[in-house]
Amino acid sequence: MNDDVDLPGDPVCFADKLVAGFVVDQQTFRDVSRFRTSERTRLYEKRKGLNSAERAEKTTALIDQLRPVLEAANFQTISFYWPIRGEPDLRPLMAALSKAGKTVLLPVVPEKQTPLIFRAWQPGCAMTRGLWNIPVPEEGAAQIPEVVIAPLVGVDSHFYRLGNGGGYYDRTLASLPAKPLTIGVGFAFCRIPSIFPMPWDVPMDKVVLDTGAETKGRANRASPQL
Repeated sequence: MNDDVDLPGDPVCFADKLVAGFVVDQQTFRDVSRFRTSERTRLYEKRKGLNSAERAEKTTALIDQLRPVLEAANFQTISFYWPIRGEPDLRPLMAALSKAGKTVLLPVVPEKQTPLIFRAWQPGCAMTRGLWNIPVPEEGAAQIPEVVIAPLVGVDSHFYRLGNGGGYYDRTLASLPAKPLTIGVGFAFCRIPSIFPMPWDVPMDKVVLDTGAETKGRANRASPQL
């Protein structure tokens, strides 16, 4: 998703010092937001700097790393994403899984600042332009994924994800009746020491980069220190 502003998933109410229902120090929130905006811009530029051959090579390597992770998982429904801003293009893998009988979903933003819904996708299905002009399935009932593949702008050592800033994945994961297996995917240069996680941030269960795949348990959340 694409907002360019580091949102927690809910409107900010500084009058009560509440962000997404959590009591948060206002200065900390501002400092973390500024840091994330700066890192997001830096990492966008690194992705933009890849030439077509480099991007294709890294994406192929990423898919090769992701395949065995998915083969080891027990699932029928899986959500991917439509690539924007130089994100790894996993559509060949989406098509292969669809052909193999898996239900491939894409996220849809029904309204700004609401949880995502997921609609079935398959090659050749009718598509329309959703929020921010991202292609989404034109119709179909909302489904709940068992696996969610989330694109990484950045990721830290505790698997906390730096995304596009809209807060949609965190909001959605918190709203689902059962947490799906979450897998963050990206290029190796997206690693950063910390995103300085806030109380609403949800870490990924696994991280798969073009250089390898990692699994790690949830880390204890530490207070951000900038």
